[in-house]
Amino acid sequence: MSEMFTGLNRDARGAAPAIDTACSPGALQRPARLQSIDALRGLIILFMLLDHVRETFFLHRQVSDPMDVTSTGLDLFLSRTLAHFCAPLFVFLTGLSAYLYGERHAGKGQVAGFLFKRGLVLIALELTLVNFAWTFQFPPAVIYLQVIWAIGLSMLALAVLVALPRGWLAAVGLVIIAGHNLLDDVHFAAGSRLHIPWAILHDRGWVEVLDSLRLRTSYPVLPWIGVIAVGYAAGPWFASGSDPDKRELNLMAWGFGILALFLALRSLNGYGEHSWVIGETTTQTVMSIFNITKYPPSLLFISLTLGVGLLLLAWMERSNGQRWLKPLAIFGAAPMFFYLLHLYVLKCLYVIALAIWGASHGNYYGFDSMAAVWACAVVLSVLLFPAVRWFAELKARRRDIHWLKYF
Repeated sequence: MSEMFTGLNRDARGAAPAIDTACSPGALQRPARLQSIDALRGLIILFMLLDHVRETFFLHRQVSDPMDVTSTGLDLFLSRTLAHFCAPLFVFLTGLSAYLYGERHAGKGQVAGFLFKRGLVLIALELTLVNFAWTFQFPPAVIYLQVIWAIGLSMLALAVLVALPRGWLAAVGLVIIAGHNLLDDVHFAAGSRLHIPWAILHDRGWVEVLDSLRLRTSYPVLPWIGVIAVGYAAGPWFASGSDPDKRELNLMAWGFGILALFLALRSLNGYGEHSWVIGETTTQTVMSIFNITKYPPSLLFISLTLGVGLLLLAWMERSNGQRWLKPLAIFGAAPMFFYLLHLYVLKCLYVIALAIWGASHGNYYGFDSMAAVWACAVVLSVLLFPAVRWFAELKARRRDIHWLKYF
C-alpha cells in the first residue's frame, strides 16, 4: 500500500533503510524516530489481528457500539477495547508519515499529489481486495466501507488541507475532532440529495447503489479527517534533526493532557457520548466509563485512544534499540501486506473449519471462549511473521519495483 499506511520506505532524509543483521536476520534498521512509528503501528496491527480473530471465530457473540456492559464479559470487553486504538492511531500515523514524506520533497504540490494518488489506491483496495476478503462474494451484494476507505478519503482531504499553514491545519483538525458531535442529531432520509454525502461524512448507514448492490458506510469519514490533520501537524516533532528529548516531552505532555480532557469530559457525563452508569459491580462501573462510541468516533473516543497512543509512542522512543521493539517495527513496516494476508488467511481458515466441523453456535462455527480467540491470535502472529519480514525486506531492497510501495 502507500507509504502512509505501510510506513515510510526511506528515512526523512531520503535514505533507504539498511538491513540490520546484528540483532535479528533481516530486521529493518530505522532511524530512532521512525522505528518508534513502525513499532507503534506494529503493536496496533496485533490488536487488529486479535479483533479480527474475534470477528471470525466469535461471531456468535456480537457486541454493540457502545457495548452492553451488563451482558459483555470483561475478557470480551477488554479485547474489543484494545481494537479501539487501531483506527485512530493508524490515521494519526498516516498524517505524521505524510509530513515526513513532504520533508523529502520540495513544495506542498508534490505532497498533495502523493496524498491524492495514494488515497485513490486505498479506496480502490477497499472496494475490491479488502471487501472480497471479508465476504468471498463476487459480484458483491454488499460493500463495507471500512477503515481503509476512511484512510483513503482522509488522505484526499489532507491533499487539500496541506496548503494551509501548519497552525491553521492543526486548528482545523482540532475543531473537527472537538466539534463534530454537535452534528450527531443531523440526519437525512434516504432519497434526500444529502443522504449519501452525509452518510459518507458523519451518519453511518446504508447507501443503495443498485437493486443488487448496497454500500455500508461503516466508518463515516469526517472525524478521521480531523485526526489525519492533527497527525500531519505533529510532523515537525519527528523531523530530521529534531531534538529527541523535546519530541518525547511533547508526546508526553499532549498524551497526558488529552487523557486529562477525557477524564474531565467523562466525569460530566455529557457531550457526544452515552452516559456511564454505576453498575452492579465495580468492574461494570469501570467498563461503563470506558465504554465509548466508535461509529463515528466521539470526541471522547479520539481523546482516549490518541492520548494513550501518544504515551505509547513516547515509551517506544525511549525504548529504541531494545530487542523487543524490532519484531513490532517489522510488522509496522509492511502493514497493508499483513492486512490483506491475515484477512484471507482468516477467511480460508473459517471456511475450512466450517466444512470440517460444521456450525457449532447457531449458524456459525466458533470458539467457546475468548481465551481460544487470544490463543489463535498469538499463533497466527507467530506463523505470519516470517512472511511479513520477507515482504518488508523485499520493499527495502527492491525500491525499483514501483508497485511494492502500495503494499
